[in-house]
Amino acid sequence: MATHWGAQPLGDGRWRFGLWAPDAEETRLEVGGLAMPAQSAGQGWWLFEGEAAAGDAYRWVIEGTPYPDPAARAQIGDVHGPSMLIDPAAYQWRREWPGRPWYEAVVYELHLGTFTEEGTFAAAIAELPRLADLGVTMIEMMPVAQFEGDRGWGYDGVLPFAPHPAYGTPDEMRALVDAAHGLGIAVMLDVVYNHFGPSGNYLGAWCPSFFHPERASPWGAGIAFEAPAVREYFIANALYWLDEYRLDGLRLDAVHAIEDHSETHFLDELAARIRACDFGRPIHLVTEDERNLARYFTADAPYDGTWNDDWHHAVHCLLTGEEESYYAPFAVDPVADIATALADGYVEQGQPRENGEDTPRGEPSTHLPRSAFVNFLGNHDQIGNRARGERLHHLVTDRHAYRVMTALTLLTPFTPMLFMGDEFLTDAPFQFFVDFEGDLAEAVRKGRAQEFARFSSFGGEVPDPVAAGTFMASRIGRAVRQEQHDHHAFVRELLELRRTHVTPLVAWNPQPTVAIRREALLIDAQWSFAPGTLHIRAALGTERTPFLPHRSPNLLLHDASSSFALSATVSPE
Repeated sequence: MATHWGAQPLGDGRWRFGLWAPDAEETRLEVGGLAMPAQSAGQGWWLFEGEAAAGDAYRWVIEGTPYPDPAARAQIGDVHGPSMLIDPAAYQWRREWPGRPWYEAVVYELHLGTFTEEGTFAAAIAELPRLADLGVTMIEMMPVAQFEGDRGWGYDGVLPFAPHPAYGTPDEMRALVDAAHGLGIAVMLDVVYNHFGPSGNYLGAWCPSFFHPERASPWGAGIAFEAPAVREYFIANALYWLDEYRLDGLRLDAVHAIEDHSETHFLDELAARIRACDFGRPIHLVTEDERNLARYFTADAPYDGTWNDDWHHAVHCLLTGEEESYYAPFAVDPVADIATALADGYVEQGQPRENGEDTPRGEPSTHLPRSAFVNFLGNHDQIGNRARGERLHHLVTDRHAYRVMTALTLLTPFTPMLFMGDEFLTDAPFQFFVDFEGDLAEAVRKGRAQEFARFSSFGGEVPDPVAAGTFMASRIGRAVRQEQHDHHAFVRELLELRRTHVTPLVAWNPQPTVAIRREALLIDAQWSFAPGTLHIRAALGTERTPFLPHRSPNLLLHDASSSFALSATVSPE
């Protein structure tokens, strides 16, 4: 996967270094204690070839000031110091891996730092057998690109090619991927191409052409995606993770914040470049996009799926009654929204919505494959963007209702996703945490407090995001109480039902004929795949009409203490 960016071993102890610095008049490459002139290669590129060894420290010296390599595979220490040469061929892969098709995806989102007590790649390996037994077929790691300090969510990364050292070494990350593949688990990585973090991003200091001074995203300066070298930086990053770490896919963070006025949008070129490569396994591309677009996910489009916040919002409003901020339009009639989501995937498809935005959001989605919608009851955003980081099961008093909605999320033909710890009702919140110092730390504290001051339901006193205790409180721990073990077993049962009965149908036909009938708080849904039909009947609250389950259902959830119930069956096989 050749690119000018970064340091590439050439063999026989020689390395090639490349940097795009169109605003610089002189650059040097410092390695082994010597700073040697780089050669201008035209169009803003600077190249240097010389002798070096894996593990050596190096950095670019631009007009007299030293900087880390923005495409470094690793750092000697923090994001401010020298970079380290890494030979990607040094790791000996232990397993051949054919990958898994997207229709088999049961995604488990995790944050490396809080998934285990140790918070490392190596420690995560020990948890993989449990996830495989649970029925997880794909883990999605929140961003691991190096950021300031030791702890953070990862969306403040400034060195996109360098695994965060608090989690372990590059080879320890490869070992995690290797171990997952050995258990039949695919690995997806969350990547952030819409902004850089606020500390340690030196690109603006020596390469102002990398950014658009007249543009900005909610998180910083707008990136100049129209510049070929800038596009290549991020495309090279995507190919790097898929090639050198043998990842099975990427989840692209907040692509609605990628502003690009090129004839071919960055998202289209990125996907085309990835699809042009033969990695020997399926590669899965998923977006987060608040626009509810459709064209990227048609049967012949390059992206496999998108996070479906609409499903989460409707279920959240139904179970909690919350109605502030972005929940407002989903609180009007959440059962109707759930019925729409079961039929079409998106709820908001460009139609006016009561309590919605002045400009309607979304596009019609009924024609898309069901597997294009990644549905969940919680993720890092929806939990962590509450003041105290409560999970949905912390907010719901009717535990049976939560079980019903868990089943509706995991058994329908959409792609299901679990957030770490939800499978056993962890007591841990997932709070917002950083490891900044000085003025930046104080700015984050104040900003976080101000953000939630106006909310009554998901606002409140904000834990100090800079305190180590906030990070440690978010470690998910393990199932201890019987209730937690029971829910873990319940999720395992649901995923086994999915594997046995639903996945084969989605594999046969990802675009089934859908029929949804809703009467007040009762929903009757069926997806006809030809062959086979999935039937789900659900009661979603107090209803005079008695709940009548299917004859001999594959799953029946009914409890006299709750007004929620669910029946599911597949016929014929």
